[in-house]
Amino acid sequence: MDKSKFGLLSNIIYPADLRKLNVEQLPEICKELREDIIDEVSVNPGHFASSLGVVEITVALHYVYNTPEDRIVWDVGHQAYGHKILTGRRDKFCTNRKFHGICPFPNPRESEYDTFTCGHASNSISAALGMAVAAKHNDQRHVVAVIGDGAMSGGLAFEGLNNASSTPNDLLIILNDNDMSIDRAVGGMEQYLLNLDTNETYNRLRFKASKWLHSKGYLNEDRRKGIIRLNNALKSAISHQQNIFEGMNIRYFGPFDGHNVKEIVRVLQQLKNMKGPKLLHLHTVKGKGYEPAEKAATIWHAPGKFDPETGERMIADSSNLPPRFQDVFGKTLLELAEQNPNIVGVTPAMPTGCSMNIMQKEMPDRVFDVGIAEGHSITFSGGMAKDGLQPFCNIYSAFAQRAYDNIIHDVTILNLPVVICLDRAGLVGEDGPTHHGVFDMAALRPIPNITIASPMDEHELRRLMYTAQLPDKGTFVIRYPRGRGVLTDWKCPLEEIEVGTGRKLHDGKDVAILSIGPIGNNVENAIKDYCASDNTLSVAHYDMRFLKPLDNNLLHEIGKKFNRIITIEDGVRNGGFGSSILEWMSDNGYTPKITRLGIPDSFVEHGPVDELQKICHIDSDSIIDAIKNLR
Repeated sequence: MDKSKFGLLSNIIYPADLRKLNVEQLPEICKELREDIIDEVSVNPGHFASSLGVVEITVALHYVYNTPEDRIVWDVGHQAYGHKILTGRRDKFCTNRKFHGICPFPNPRESEYDTFTCGHASNSISAALGMAVAAKHNDQRHVVAVIGDGAMSGGLAFEGLNNASSTPNDLLIILNDNDMSIDRAVGGMEQYLLNLDTNETYNRLRFKASKWLHSKGYLNEDRRKGIIRLNNALKSAISHQQNIFEGMNIRYFGPFDGHNVKEIVRVLQQLKNMKGPKLLHLHTVKGKGYEPAEKAATIWHAPGKFDPETGERMIADSSNLPPRFQDVFGKTLLELAEQNPNIVGVTPAMPTGCSMNIMQKEMPDRVFDVGIAEGHSITFSGGMAKDGLQPFCNIYSAFAQRAYDNIIHDVTILNLPVVICLDRAGLVGEDGPTHHGVFDMAALRPIPNITIASPMDEHELRRLMYTAQLPDKGTFVIRYPRGRGVLTDWKCPLEEIEVGTGRKLHDGKDVAILSIGPIGNNVENAIKDYCASDNTLSVAHYDMRFLKPLDNNLLHEIGKKFNRIITIEDGVRNGGFGSSILEWMSDNGYTPKITRLGIPDSFVEHGPVDELQKICHIDSDSIIDAIKNLR
C-alpha cells in the first residue's frame, strides 16, 4: 500500500504536526484520514464504521488540544483508529489486531496518547472525571471524554454524569451521537437525544454573555451556578423542552454537525477554557464517507476484508463448514421458544452479535434488547423469572463481568430460573485482553444456587439449552466460544442431559485428561496424534461438561483408577476448572499427580486463537507435551 499518496497526511507523524496546518486545510486532512482507514481496514480487518464516523471529531480534538499533555479519553475504543494514525502509529497500523502488532483498542502501555483502557463501553466519563479532578489538584491540563456508539445507555455513564454534576471540575464531555451501538441504539436515552435540540445562535450568545460577566467579575462559582439554573429554567419554559444535562448543572451545547470539522474546531476553542462541566452534543453518521457502511452500519461495524472500490465484502464460502456457535444458539433458541411460550430473550445491545436477532425477527415481542446495560439485563431477567417467564439472557463473557453482583444478588439468592448464556467464552482472538472471556468459570464457581456448563460441540450446546429451560433447573450458565464449532450436521434432537454428568470419550489406563467445553476438541486431536507417534502411555479422555456440580461418580472412577491426571480449560487456571478437580480429589482422599493446563496468571495479548492457545499451552501440541512429561 502506498503510504505516501496523501499530500497532507503523509507529513503528519504526531498531533504537533497537525497543529501546524491552518484550519482551512483540515477538511482535506479528514478526507485523507478517512481514505487511509478505508485502505487499511479493507486488507487488515477490524472495526470500521465507528472510526469513520469520528474522523472530524478526532482531527478537531488533536488540533485544538495539546495532546498528550491534554487528555482525550475515548469510550468504546473501536472509534479510535483515526486517533492511532495521528499519534505516531500510522506506519504500524498495518499490524493492528495482529499477533504482536499494535493493540486493537487504545492502550496506555502502547502510547502516551492513549490515556485509559477502553475496550468496554461507558467508562470514559468516570475515568475522565477522575483525571479532571487530578488536573485541578496538580496542573491545568484539559480533559475531554468522548462517548458514543450507544454507550450513554450504560449505567456507569449515568453514574459519571451524576458525580460530574456535583464535583468541582472543568471536564468536557463530547457526545458522539450516531444513534447506533453495533445494532440500532435503543432505549429512552436514545429517543431523548434524537429529539434534543438547542438553537446554535442561542448557544453563541450565551457563551459571549458568560465571557463578559466573567471579565467584569460577576461570574464567580456560586453566581455561575445560580445564573445557569435561572438560564436553564427560562430556556425550558420558552422551548417547552427539558434538558437532562442542564438539569444536572452540566452546561449543554448542541447539537452540532459532527462532520463539519471547522465548526467543531470553532466550538472547541470556545469551550476549551470554560469553567465547570460541559457537554458538547455532535450528530454523526456511523460509516461516514463510505456509502456501503453508511447504508448498513451494523454489517460494516467489523466487515472483514473488502474491496474498497466496489464495497464487495470478501466472504469465504462457509457452506461446507460447521456453523458458528452463536448461530446454533440463535436457531436453537427460536426452536425452544416455539415449544415453550414462557421463553423470552434478553441481550445488552448484541442481538446480531449473539444471533438473538433470529428470534427477534420471528418473535419481536419476546426479545428485549436493553442497550449497553449488562447489569440491568441480568436483574431484568431475574424480575421476569420471578413472575413466571423463562429468560435466556445472552451476554459476552467479558462483558458479563459487569453483572457479577446482579447475578449473585438478583438471581442466584432466589435460585431464579434464568439461563445465562455466555457467548465469546475463552480466548476470543484479535480483540485482545479486554475481550477474552477467561474469568467466568473462576468467578462464578463459588456462587451457590448455580449450574455451570460448557458444551464441547454444537450437539451438546443444543442439549444443554434444552435442559436449562426444563422445570426446576434454577440459575443455569452455559458458556461457549466465539467462532465455528466442529459439526456440519449440527441439528440433533433436543434431549435432556442430566445435570452434573460428564462422559468418557476414550478409555485408558495410565493418564486421564479431564476437559470442559470446546477445548476438549484439542484433547481429541492431541490423543489421536500422540497415539499415532507414541503409545508409551494409555490415555483416557473425560468431557466433564459441568463445572458445577461436578460429576461425583465419574470423579470417583477417575480417582480410583489413575494416579496421573491432566486438566485443561480455556479459562484461567487460578480458581477455575482444574482447581475444582484438585479440591475434589483432596476432599475425597485421592492423591493423584495433577497437571493443570489453562490460561496463566497474566493478561493475554491479541492475535489468532490458535497462536494464543500456543502461548497459553492449551493447544494440541502442548497437551502432547504434558502427556509425555508424565512418563
